[in-house]
Amino acid sequence: MLKAAELKAFRIALESMRARLRGDVSTMADAALRHTGADASGDLSRMPIHMADIGSDAYEQEFTLSLMANEEGTLELVELAIERIKLKKFGLCEECGGVIAKKRLEAIPFAPMCIRCAEKMESGRPRQPR
Repeated sequence: MLKAAELKAFRIALESMRARLRGDVSTMADAALRHTGADASGDLSRMPIHMADIGSDAYEQEFTLSLMANEEGTLELVELAIERIKLKKFGLCEECGGVIAKKRLEAIPFAPMCIRCAEKMESGRPRQPR
């Protein structure tokens, strides 16, 4: 099990990560909405003239929305990790109940599973009932 000082350090790191991710998602959402908002409001000064520019703009917007989805997924994992700290379950694998290695948590502080269970999930092997 992790010591109180280690848990506090992980909580601080996770809260910092959460604040950054919230800001990133908000900034990306503003950028994506601002771009489409100008087109919808009839602001033709920003309207691309060439068809390739229109395609580039659409790609940029789709790429931004994809990044937002990834950031939101990570943000959710961070929120869940903070909740596990509150519930005194941080550092325990949600699959097998074993201890998650401290090195793994240092690399991925929001990791919900030990490396063995994560590898099983990624390889597509069915989960073992607890």
